[in-house]
Amino acid sequence: MMHDSQLFAFEDDFVASLRCIPMAVRLKLDRSGIKLSLRQWSRLTREDRRALLERPCATDAHVRAYRESLIDLVARCCGQAATLLNEPPAALAQLGDDVPATVTSLARTIGLSPPTPGEWRRLSELQRFALIKLTRDNHDNVNFAPAMREFGLARALPQPHCEGV
Repeated sequence: MMHDSQLFAFEDDFVASLRCIPMAVRLKLDRSGIKLSLRQWSRLTREDRRALLERPCATDAHVRAYRESLIDLVARCCGQAATLLNEPPAALAQLGDDVPATVTSLARTIGLSPPTPGEWRRLSELQRFALIKLTRDNHDNVNFAPAMREFGLARALPQPHCEGV
């Protein structure tokens, strides 16, 4: 069973150093309603980054504790107030049982079959979140296909058959 502290293989280029914010932490940030910039992340110690990755953030009590801890951490390490989100990020609303249109569209655009509803439901919440985040317009989408492969979803789109030319 996947848990909310998992690091993915497609994140390997920065996972060892935690120099970028992994998807597991991004999910926790969205759940706790805090925007953390890469600059702020880079000011945290490696131990602080690891703690943000490993700290639970699934139940309401965990989310509140994570949020309070993060607010304190940003103030202490960055000398500034944490940026609080006014509303929950759209990615959280798309974690349900229906394959988001953005995932379907990007998969087709890069020549992959989109996940079926059954495949989507079998993904962990963190895997769904990662695929949704990797489809954002302002995001570098180079990890979308590797994530699809890692999650066992990378199938080429069927090619149309041409009859008698």
